[in-house]
Amino acid sequence: MIDINRFIERNVIFRNESMFLKDIEANKERLREEIEGRSILVIGGAGTIGSSYIRAVLDFKPAKLTVVDISENGLAELSRDLHSSFGTYIPKQLMMYPVNYADPVFKKMFRREHGFDIVANFSAHKHVRSEKDEYSVQALLENNVLHACKLMKLLTEIPPRKFFCVSTDKAANPVNLMGGSKKIMEDMIMTFSNQFNITTARFANVAFSNGSLLAGFLERVMKRQPLSAPADVRRYFVSPEESGQICMLACMLGNSGEIYFPKLGRDQVLTFSEIATSFLRDLGLNAYECASEEEARRMAHEMKEGDLDYPVYYSNSDTTGEKPYEEFYTKEDVISLDDYVSLGVVKNGHRRRLKETEELFATLNAAFASPNTKKSEIINIVKKFLVKFDHVEKGKNLDSKM
Repeated sequence: MIDINRFIERNVIFRNESMFLKDIEANKERLREEIEGRSILVIGGAGTIGSSYIRAVLDFKPAKLTVVDISENGLAELSRDLHSSFGTYIPKQLMMYPVNYADPVFKKMFRREHGFDIVANFSAHKHVRSEKDEYSVQALLENNVLHACKLMKLLTEIPPRKFFCVSTDKAANPVNLMGGSKKIMEDMIMTFSNQFNITTARFANVAFSNGSLLAGFLERVMKRQPLSAPADVRRYFVSPEESGQICMLACMLGNSGEIYFPKLGRDQVLTFSEIATSFLRDLGLNAYECASEEEARRMAHEMKEGDLDYPVYYSNSDTTGEKPYEEFYTKEDVISLDDYVSLGVVKNGHRRRLKETEELFATLNAAFASPNTKKSEIINIVKKFLVKFDHVEKGKNLDSKM
């Protein structure tokens, strides 16, 4: 049995307390003023980041919490977890709805509730593996961009005091459609930043988040299957707890139009293969590097009780959309590193004219309406909008690998 939180502290983030604690403590009164007694809507709240954000804001006692997510099972577990955790504040008004925020029933609920003081959107296609063909790309762009725009227009009817939408480090100089969609999302939400307070955050991989490669290590070991990881892809990591805290700080303290990111240095990056080896070591096992996926599968199949050598397959990345390094900002961004101990701020979030994004959306909708549109055509539409979108098609995606 492995203590995941302890493993993350010792082997992934190399700190035994959140990097954001000093900023939370320094701004505790301001956070209380912004949250206590307020009504909060969290979209995509059953996921790792959304649920961590919920735990962070509950410390400051909102009066009302409404959580929306398409995962009915995820909401059930979130409810059980909150009610079962010692010392957790639970608002008297707590509602969880298993609905899609793009559906008419969501609008019906929002209008009947007369809006919310604070709205945070965590609903997103977040994996690079979501980019496979024209169908998966359409679903990704609809969720991350088109549905998000419909939400913004709905919010203009009853504007919140604070709106936050999570972004990704992959939005800085994007090379894949997931990152490109989040960059479009950033540009789109900023067009509304004069109507209510809007912030977002780009941050690192969340260690052992739902559906991540690291979380998959747990599944593979439970099923006695080999571990597979890229050896040449280096990433920054934050803990699940930290992911919610950075979103809370950005949402509650940020000025409209700002983009937040964690202050992490180049010495704080790891490869997935390094983490896999440490993970097995914590279980008392030795990572045995195989020369192929087939060798790794065979060795796992033939493992006997008590064997300490565990099969792994480490390879170089050869799939579409993988970036060998991470960036939180670009050369064009005006950044400040002085506002917070642990957070940097992009001060000049790109504010396009709403007409520009609406023209893009009209072009995308026309492409999606056609039964013959190819993935390459959708990529070209995105490239015209994001001039520096450096997408390279390799003809292979993550679903073709272990």
